[in-house]
Order: sequence, then C-alpha cells, then structure tokens
Amino acid sequence: MIKSNQRFFNFILVLFDMCVVTASLLFAWYIRFVSPFFDDGVRTMNLRAYIDLLAIIIPLYLILFVFFGLYQPYRKQRFFKECREIVFANIIGITILMSALFTMKSIHFSRYMLGIFFITSTMMMILERGSIRKILRMARERGFNIKYIIIVGAGSIGQTFAAKVAGDRQLGYKVTGYVDDYYHKSDKDGIPILGKTREMNEILEEYQVDEVIIALPNTSYKRIDEVIDICEYQGIKTQIIPDYFHLIQGTTAYFDELDGIPLINTRYIPLDQPLNKWIKRFIDIILSILIMILVSPIMLVTAILVKMTSPGPIIYKQIRVGMGRKEFWIYKFRSMRCDAAIPGEIGWTTENDPRKTKFGAFIRKTSIDELPQFFNVLKGDMSIVGPRPERPHYVTQFQHEIPKYMIKHHVRPGITGWAQVQGWRGDTSIHKRIECDIEYIEKWTLWFDVKVFFMTFKAVFESGY
Repeated sequence: MIKSNQRFFNFILVLFDMCVVTASLLFAWYIRFVSPFFDDGVRTMNLRAYIDLLAIIIPLYLILFVFFGLYQPYRKQRFFKECREIVFANIIGITILMSALFTMKSIHFSRYMLGIFFITSTMMMILERGSIRKILRMARERGFNIKYIIIVGAGSIGQTFAAKVAGDRQLGYKVTGYVDDYYHKSDKDGIPILGKTREMNEILEEYQVDEVIIALPNTSYKRIDEVIDICEYQGIKTQIIPDYFHLIQGTTAYFDELDGIPLINTRYIPLDQPLNKWIKRFIDIILSILIMILVSPIMLVTAILVKMTSPGPIIYKQIRVGMGRKEFWIYKFRSMRCDAAIPGEIGWTTENDPRKTKFGAFIRKTSIDELPQFFNVLKGDMSIVGPRPERPHYVTQFQHEIPKYMIKHHVRPGITGWAQVQGWRGDTSIHKRIECDIEYIEKWTLWFDVKVFFMTFKAVFESGY
C-alpha cells in the first residue's frame, strides 16, 4: 500500500514537473518575442519550433530529475537539499540542450529565450516543490498522511530516533510506542512501553502501524531476527538502526554493496559518488583550459622575466603527495635561486625568505608562481579547488602527529582550498588547516567550490595570498 501511494505521488509529481517545464518555455517565448521587454525587432521566431523542442526537453529533464533523486520520498529529504538538486539538474539540462543545439547547428533558437527558460524553470520548480511540501506539512499537522511506527528498543538508540521524529513534524512520523524486554509497561519520556519482543505478534495485531524501527544492539541479533520474522508475517515493513551509527562520520550515511553484501562507509565523502566526481573533473578541465588561455600572456611574460632575473630553469618541480597517497610532480614558476636549497634542508618558505629572488617574491605574493599548476589539473594530478598537497616528508611527519591528517588524500589536492582562503597557508597552524580540509571534503558541493574559487581572488588582492 505504501509503495503504491508513493508511485501515485511520483506520477503526480512527474505531471506537475512536465507542466512546469512546458509553462516555463512558453513564458520565456512570450517574454522574448511578444512582450515589450526586448525591443529589438525580432518577432519572426516560430512558436511551433519551440513547442517541438519540448519533445527533447521534457524527457531530458525528467531523466535528470530521477538521476538527482528528485522523486525520492519527501519525508527523508530536506528542502534545501532538494532545491540544490533542482538547480544542478537545471544547469546540466540547459547545458546539454544548448550543446545539442550547437552541435546540430540549430542557431535560430534564441539564447536569450533559453536563458529566460533556465531561470524560470528553476524558480518555478523550487516554488512547485516548496508548495507541495507546505501542503503536505499542513496535512500532517492535521493528522493526514501520517506514518505510525513502533520502535523496538527503548535504549539510547531508540530514544535518539524518537527525539528526532518528535522534533521534526514535517517528517510525518508518529511513535505509537516502544517494545523492550528490559522495561516494564509504563512510559518512557512520554512514549508508552507496549510490551516485550516475545509479545510482538500480539502488539502488531492490537496497534495499526506502518513501520517498525529496530533499535537494538548488534549483540541482540537473535531477537532482531525474531522481530523481523514477525513483522514480515504481519506484512509490516522493518528498518534497522545500527548501534554503531555514531561511528559514521560526515553529514550523510553512505551505504554501498558488494555482490549483495551491504557495506556501510564510516565517512561520507560526496566526491566518492561517480556523478559528483565526473562533474568536478569536467569543470576542472574546461575551466583550466579557459584560464590558461586568458592568462597565457601573463605566463609568457613571467617565464621571460624568471629567466632574465635569475639563472636556472623557468619551471620548478617538486614531489607532492596527492589523491590515494600517490606522489606526483607539482609545477611552479621558479621563485628562488637555484643554489638556495641546502642539501637535506627542509623548511617552510617564510615571507622574508632570503632564498627568494626579487621577482620571485613578487610572483609568490601575487600567486602567479602557481599558474603552471593548471597543467597539473589537466594531467589529473590536481583539482582547481581542494586541500593543498604537501611534500612526502611532511606527510610522514603529520601522519603521526595529527589525527585524521591522511583523510585529505581521499580527494585530489587543489591549487586553492578552503583552508587557504581562511588564512591557513604557509607557516600557520597545520591543525586548523586539516580541520578546514576535512570540512571541505565532507561538505563538498559545486557551490562550495564556487565560493572558494571567488574567495581566492579576494584573498589574493587583500592579503597577498
């Protein structure tokens, strides 16, 4: 019954989404070619051509919405997350659409109109989903669309789950009571104890519930099996809260599978997801090519001046540790004298380091010396945004001194990073840097990358980043 209701609800959502996409396109066409907002004399674009375009747009967008999880149950998905996925899906959708039109040389379609369509469809989709959530919340507050649950286990795990449910009414859950072998029939924080696990069959027959949440310790596997058997006999869905859930790090539990064997990742890393990894890599490549084209005159002048002001190679190479603890050569414009490094000496570069040339001090202060690292990005050694890579010597040292230091090697290192734009760069607190790196790794989103990218410019101009 629950699955049937969910399928019907998703069917209604699909119809709404199709209407939103269609209305957005028609609205964009009206604004571009009929309204007085664009007084450029263009009034000959055929509406039929844009209506025919819906045969491509609607299936494309629906596939993207499914891919981004926009048809998952609302009870377990926050609205902010849904808005973020709507924006991402629309960005990818309009990008694919414009790329397809460009490839097919369909140049008669208005770019202004497609831009208006993107903005309108994104805003209307968010408004649509927000309105649906508001309606569902109002219904649940009035006792409609509520799922009644029994929690097996009144210990700390069960109490934590019950508190979550009670604290967020929009989830639409109501706890009927606990089932526990170690408490007498009474109340536990206002929730009744219905009986013991051996009475489970009678309890389920007495109380009409939709789901049973099992919150027992792993050592009670025999009782867990019995409860599941009884619930399945009664046709009631069961879900298990692992008693080691507190060990799962990050913002979201991440479950995997190996040939039918479930695996729980103890730390959720968004960039472990293939789609996220592909999107970030794609943007890195495109953005690196564009930046290198734009700054090629600066790089050429810098290369000439490095050669003129100090004898030696233009590019300085150094071994760093990257993703998966693999070593790679990082590229920079040389900013120090070739005879500056003393064999065996390892140390941080300070602001007034005597090893730097005068021109080297300038390119380090303005971060121009970092520009060759875009070649590292194209090679796949680095990303534009990510934790800064360290030399093997420091990695070995910090691995023993700082807990969780090696987590930074789960993702590609970056030219710039969250720690660096926060001011933790060079000879500063390594502990603070790692805190920022782990925060970035666990909370990564495209918006986070965009934020760090633009904060980098601010840091460069304000503090000589």
